[in-house]
Amino acid sequence: MNPLANTQSLPVLPLRGMVIFPGLTVPIAVGRPGTLRAIEAAIKGDGLVFAVAQRDLAEEPAPEQLYANGVIARIGQIQRGLGGAQLLLQGEERAYALHYDASEGFLKATTSPVAEMQPLNLNDPAFAALYRETRERAMELGERRGLPEEVLHQVMDSVTDPARFADLVAGYIELSVEEKQNLLETLGVEDRLRRVLILVQRQIGMLEAQDQIKSQVQSELGERQKEMYLREQMKAIQKELGDDDQSREMKDLRAKLAALELPADARAEVERELGRLERSGRESMEGQVIRTYLEWVAELPWNTRSDDDLDLPHASKVLDEDHYGLEDVKDRVLEFLAVRQLNARRLAKEVETTGEAQIRAVEDEERPVKDASEAKARAMARGPILLFIGPPGVGKTSIAKSIARALGRKYVRAALGGVRDEADIRGHRRTYVGAMPGRIIQALKHAGTKNPVFLLDEVDKLGVSHQGDPASALLEVLDPAQNDSFTDHYLNVPFDLSEVLFIATANFLQNIPAPLLDRMEVVDFSGYTEREKAEIAKTYLVPRQIAESGLDEEQVTFTDDAVMEVVSRYTRESGVRQLERQVGAVTRKLARRIAAGETVERTITPTRIRELLGRPRVHPEHAGTANEVGVATGMYYTPSGGDIMFVEAAIRKLHGPSASEGTVPYGGWGNVNLILTGQLGDVMKESARAATTYAANHAPELDIPPDRLGSIEVHVHVPAGAIPKDGPSAGVAMATAIISAMSGRPVRRDVAMTGEITLRGRVLPIGGVKEKVLGAHRAGCTHILVPKDNEADLDDLPEDVRQALTFHCVSTLDEALEITLATPAFSGGAGKAFEGRTRLDDSGFADRRVAV
Repeated sequence: MNPLANTQSLPVLPLRGMVIFPGLTVPIAVGRPGTLRAIEAAIKGDGLVFAVAQRDLAEEPAPEQLYANGVIARIGQIQRGLGGAQLLLQGEERAYALHYDASEGFLKATTSPVAEMQPLNLNDPAFAALYRETRERAMELGERRGLPEEVLHQVMDSVTDPARFADLVAGYIELSVEEKQNLLETLGVEDRLRRVLILVQRQIGMLEAQDQIKSQVQSELGERQKEMYLREQMKAIQKELGDDDQSREMKDLRAKLAALELPADARAEVERELGRLERSGRESMEGQVIRTYLEWVAELPWNTRSDDDLDLPHASKVLDEDHYGLEDVKDRVLEFLAVRQLNARRLAKEVETTGEAQIRAVEDEERPVKDASEAKARAMARGPILLFIGPPGVGKTSIAKSIARALGRKYVRAALGGVRDEADIRGHRRTYVGAMPGRIIQALKHAGTKNPVFLLDEVDKLGVSHQGDPASALLEVLDPAQNDSFTDHYLNVPFDLSEVLFIATANFLQNIPAPLLDRMEVVDFSGYTEREKAEIAKTYLVPRQIAESGLDEEQVTFTDDAVMEVVSRYTRESGVRQLERQVGAVTRKLARRIAAGETVERTITPTRIRELLGRPRVHPEHAGTANEVGVATGMYYTPSGGDIMFVEAAIRKLHGPSASEGTVPYGGWGNVNLILTGQLGDVMKESARAATTYAANHAPELDIPPDRLGSIEVHVHVPAGAIPKDGPSAGVAMATAIISAMSGRPVRRDVAMTGEITLRGRVLPIGGVKEKVLGAHRAGCTHILVPKDNEADLDDLPEDVRQALTFHCVSTLDEALEITLATPAFSGGAGKAFEGRTRLDDSGFADRRVAV
């Protein structure tokens, strides 16, 4: 049989969000131009259309956006309007679209009817039971939806054919377009009935759950209404008896607020909120929000201060007890205390002579002082905001605690690392659910005084997000000219922060915004020397770890060599955190063996350290054992401290002029191939190029022989290739290594060098001098070469380090090469050229080692 015998071409009616089934009459609103044209074409014909669902909600669907299975439907009553048309569409039979065509301004489909698969035996008991169960469940679903029983019977009794009944129910239950399309494409009547039954039963179960939830909600609401009614009755009874808890709470709160010495703005706001609280009910949400706000106001230290202990010897003793070294930091703290002590003496003298210190101390018309005590507190409050900058573990946070102990003040801390929301600093506005003050106000409430030592930890780790910039919110907090009227969003009234001693800490200065940095006085925390670490370990860390491990100092003792072994071979840091962990590991291992009843050697020596901790964890660089050609010792700085690195350079002659052509004269380089390895950054690469150019331009003065010029390959390598390196301070080391390789003169092994260079041979200053010199000292270098402009930075070095080293401050690269290259001196400098030196052959791979 030909499958195309019953095909017909019909206008397509795309359906958005719905599916039509055979036997159903559905009202349709039509407004799309293409669909209207299809309706007009169908009306001019036999009134038939191919109604098919869209796969998406496209305005003018393409054929690929339509399903293939649809329904041949007849257009019934139609009403036209300004925006389109309303029509009744009656589904007649299932059909399949063989082809879609849009050439006439609307979609047409070549359709073929689809025959349904009837059950083999309509009287089969299983099929009859399925059909009966579907009708009963459909009736139940209609009743649960609130349809009248007579209407349900009238509709359902009018359909007796199982196939049409399945389509009827499928058309009226709530399903997605995909589920209805699946039912439309299900040709087996028995299979379709079974699917409809499952979907009907699912919706009945959903309605049962909704009814259960609704009854529970109504029951809970009823209980709450009952509880509220009983509470109102209880309040009325208590009021009659003169025992009203709410009245007592309001009286207590009002009395607490009245006892506070609030500024005028805060007093007006408090009175306004008290009035609102009294007018609102106790159980209302607004009343709870107002009560919480007033309780915050009542618990803040508006005028509670702690008396400063201005005894300088006591403060110096406290700082020395808690910290070893850090002399610059301690001096700065003692200077701060000395200024406050002198201010206190001046005010006391004024009180004795005139009795008007409260007027003379603070000339501020907007905030008049009440008495001499407040005038004294305000005058002494004006001081710098300190910013402690340094690597991790050097004591920035702990010394802030010591300052608080030395002053006799409360200590509070706010960790700002990772804070990305401005509301963390300024608080949330009370209009938000769950609003609360910012960290500043919360910390002051916790401190209980308005002049604590407030540590803002890790200010360089503040983030920025769409919720604001917390670093910008700190500008008002850390400005002494503004923070006397700091306004938290939650409080919405000014709070005086001028008496708070703010101390901030950070690891990296460049990560702090410039406006915020401008408000603070920077105090640098440099890394500890190995000797300082050893003293800190003996004085603080070892006794503390022995006690924490449950041991006695009489049971376990560390020799000085053992402590130095842990410092130099098992830790690499600027601070002492890792050192304390390693000491703790030793004491815990001893505690375990002692607890197990083993015989343990109680004196800890370097040998015992290696037994307990295993192989050394740190392998620092050491100064070379011999002078080498093309190997210079540079210095570098990391947040964990300074160290040395070796810059290696080698020269290889490429295929250049033939022997008959002779050597290339000075000034003629040929093709120079510069190779840079060791994960060097852009700045270090530029330093290498500048050093190569300087060597080329000054070859005669540097005694570089002409046969070392021409077409050559200059290879500069910095070991530890897995570690990225960058910075300008390796310029002198690179220039020394390259010139050494080209001239054949060895580099002195005992000289560590640093400095930026220019094409003219100038040596420019660099940073991190103290850490770099300490690293070179640990590595065994005895001569240090630094730029002349960094000479003042050498004063920061410990006295024992300065005595052990010889420093060379240079301004030009010529001066540096006179020191860094082994004798003899250059011909253009202070000596004869190449006297007694070992020359290299043209390949550049001769023995590079020269005995010291």
